[in-house]
Amino acid sequence: MSMPRLRTVVLVAGAALLAKRAMRRRIQGSPLWPMPALDEPVSGRGRNTTVPRRVLVAERTAPAEGVAQLRLEGAGLPAWQPGAHIDLVLPSGLVRQYSLCGDPADSGAYTVAARLIGAEQGGRGGSAEVHEQLHEGVEIEIRGPRNRFPLVEAASYVFVAGGIGITPVLPMVRAAAAAGADWRLLYCGRSRATMPYVDEVERLGADGGHTTVVAEDESGLPDLGFLHDVLPDTEVYCCGPDGLMDAVSAALPEGRTARLERFSAAATAGGTPFEVELRRSGRTVKVAADQSVLAAVRAEVPGVSYSCEQGFCGTCRQRVLGGEVDHRDELLTDAERDESMLICVSRCAGERLVLDL
Repeated sequence: MSMPRLRTVVLVAGAALLAKRAMRRRIQGSPLWPMPALDEPVSGRGRNTTVPRRVLVAERTAPAEGVAQLRLEGAGLPAWQPGAHIDLVLPSGLVRQYSLCGDPADSGAYTVAARLIGAEQGGRGGSAEVHEQLHEGVEIEIRGPRNRFPLVEAASYVFVAGGIGITPVLPMVRAAAAAGADWRLLYCGRSRATMPYVDEVERLGADGGHTTVVAEDESGLPDLGFLHDVLPDTEVYCCGPDGLMDAVSAALPEGRTARLERFSAAATAGGTPFEVELRRSGRTVKVAADQSVLAAVRAEVPGVSYSCEQGFCGTCRQRVLGGEVDHRDELLTDAERDESMLICVSRCAGERLVLDL
């Protein structure tokens, strides 16, 4: 190698090393170190998030009435950050999503918690299967983690959690407290007996009065008036029932929005009726305003695969040949959305879609 060429290689390598060191200093300078200082992508799956892995239910506990906590141990589990969730592929084949609520530093296990929701409460069998079949010693398949609810860098934080909605919020609170950030948590539920991790929540806020626990059977509904005065540089996070999240959004100053984590994907209804042409089947189906594409298609083609019905698992993904899609899923990348859709939740943005079905 000639001297000029060697000199060029050395200079390029040196510049790359300096850039790497500068990035490391930037990350370590973040108030939420060791969390990344950069925001998560708006959409898309992270590397290896859809790779199925086998894990063992190593421990099962009950942090509250009607709640099962599972410690899932496995080898080579990807790292995760507060707000992330994983897919559980249940023994029946159902796929359900649960937020990670353990310690991101625990590289050998994931921790999730599931509240039992009966059919009379709108449950669709997933939580019942978790409670009835996932006991210590059982192996299960998981996918993920993915993070659509990342904790971003901010001057201060307000967290609002309702019931089992504490699961994605709790790791955020731990991270904010460990970093010495300014934070406040409102945790509400029907009763203390049904609120998981309430003791830890109160311990985390014991020193500075950062936490407020509201059990409705003791104090009634929570007072959200303090949100009227949230400062512009404060990030507001909320996870819980739709009514709570709507109330939090309404209580914020005009123009402010909260970062929300819903128990389910966006509603499949709420739009206008449209038609779907099934090109390979030679049929056209009508989708009502209160009906999902999946439901309408399955009436004509009963064998179409599906699982979660919430836009998370990807089982019902179909190729789109024509029309504009109103994407409401929580899975597809921007590139994938150019040519496909999840028909369990997404809809047509116009009057007609054409599917390769």
